[in-house]
Amino acid sequence: DVQLRRLGEGLVQAGGSLRLSCTTSDGTFRSWAMGWFRQAPGKERVLVSAIAWSSGSTYVDDSVQGRFTISRDNAKNTVYLQMNNLKAEDTAVYYCAADIVCVHNCPRRDSPSYDYWGQGTQVTVSS
Repeated sequence: DVQLRRLGEGLVQAGGSLRLSCTTSDGTFRSWAMGWFRQAPGKERVLVSAIAWSSGSTYVDDSVQGRFTISRDNAKNTVYLQMNNLKAEDTAVYYCAADIVCVHNCPRRDSPSYDYWGQGTQVTVSS
């Protein structure tokens, strides 16, 4: 079970910051690759950022490069998405997801590779 928790208000002004966290009670978390996806109204769900199990490899989409940072704490079974300098176009429902079988070329970027999904949290950025 992947639980999604949000730190900070879900409604922020442009230029503000917000941190999302995603945690699980599953003790095999440390072997999972984790991803953060988002889905804006009327658009497809897209990968924002992802991190391999060892934190040695990450992916960050160009649209958030330099503003969003993904990290994980395997001791706490938690992955984070720090979002800074938020823009109106970052408004979306954000989902964390777990790829529990990634062995090579991690983290993967396609949503079908992800096995467990959090319920999603709304992030609204006002301009």
